[in-house]
Amino acid sequence: MQALVLDGINQPLQLRDVPTPQPGPGEVLVQLHAAALNHRDVWIQKGQYAGLKFPIVLGADGAGIVAALGEGVEQVLLHQPVLINPGQNWGDNPAAQGRDFQILGLPQDGTFAEFVCVPARYVRSKPAYLSFEQAAALPLGGVTAYRATFTRAQVRPGERVLVSGVGGGVALLALQMAVAIGAEVWVTSGSDEKIAKAVALGAKGGANYKTENWPATLTKEAGGGFDVVIDSAAGSGFNNLVDAAAPGGRIVFYGATQGDIPNVAARKIFWKQLSVLGSTMGTEQDFAAMINLFEQHRIEPAVDQIFSLAEGEKALRHMDESLQFGKIILQIKS
Repeated sequence: MQALVLDGINQPLQLRDVPTPQPGPGEVLVQLHAAALNHRDVWIQKGQYAGLKFPIVLGADGAGIVAALGEGVEQVLLHQPVLINPGQNWGDNPAAQGRDFQILGLPQDGTFAEFVCVPARYVRSKPAYLSFEQAAALPLGGVTAYRATFTRAQVRPGERVLVSGVGGGVALLALQMAVAIGAEVWVTSGSDEKIAKAVALGAKGGANYKTENWPATLTKEAGGGFDVVIDSAAGSGFNNLVDAAAPGGRIVFYGATQGDIPNVAARKIFWKQLSVLGSTMGTEQDFAAMINLFEQHRIEPAVDQIFSLAEGEKALRHMDESLQFGKIILQIKS
C-alpha cells in the first residue's frame, strides 16, 4: 500500500510503498477513503511531542470501509463504512485517561495511508449523511470539543458561550455543537474574516483578540459575561478570558498553544467564583455521544481544503501557516 512516512524530526513526509498491515485478533483492517490533519501531526514532525519514534505513519483521523476482519470480530462489520476513534486504551476512570492511553498515529501507525489496522471496538458506523471527507473531520477534534464543551464545562441550552481562536477544527466543532443544542455562542479570532465565517455557522458575533481591551467590548456587545469560555491557547492571554467570564462561570481549556499561563489573576478567579477546567481527548462514551449529537442535528463539519495523499507534505505546511478555517483533509480513495 501507499503511505506517507515521516523518517525523522523536521523531515518532509514521503509517499512510499509499505507493507499492507494485517488485522490481528479483535482488529479490523480499514481501507481509508479520507484522513484529516491535526496540529499534533505538525508538532510530531517538528519534534515537539513526547514519545517520538521513526519511521512513523502520522494521522489520527480517518474514515473508510472495513476491508478485512481479524479473529473474533463480528462478520457484520465487513464492508461497512466507518470512522475511527483515535483515542485508545483510555482506562477505567472516566474522569481522566490512564497511563496506557494513546492516540492513533504515534506510537502506532496512523491514517495517512491506504489502509490501517485498529481494534474493532474503535470503529463506529459513518453517519450516512456525511461524505468520507466530512466524516474524517470529526474524530479527534470532535471528541476533544465534545468532552470540553459538555462533559467538562456542561454547556446547557440558553447559556452564553465564548469559543476562542475560532478557525481551528476543535474550536469550530465546539461552536457548531453548542449552537446545535441552543447555546448562544460568541467567538474570538485574530482574523475578522474568520469571525464573519463563524457567524455564518451560527455564532452571534465575535471580537478580534488583537484589539485592545476586547473583553470589555465583547461582553458589552453580548449583554454580559460568558457562562462558559472554551479555549485552546492559554498563555499570556488567559487573563482576558478571566475578565470575559461571568461570575460563577466555567473556563475550560484543551490546549496551550501559547504556552503556560503566567501571572494568573488569582484574585479575580476566586472573587468571581470561577471554575477552571482542563480537558483532553475523550472516553469511548464521549466519542459515541459526539457522533450521536452530530447525527441528531445533522451537523456538517467545516472543511477548509482537500488535498490528495501525495500532497500530504503540502497539506502539513498549509496547517502550519494557521490560515485554515475548518479541517484540512487528505482524500485517499475517491
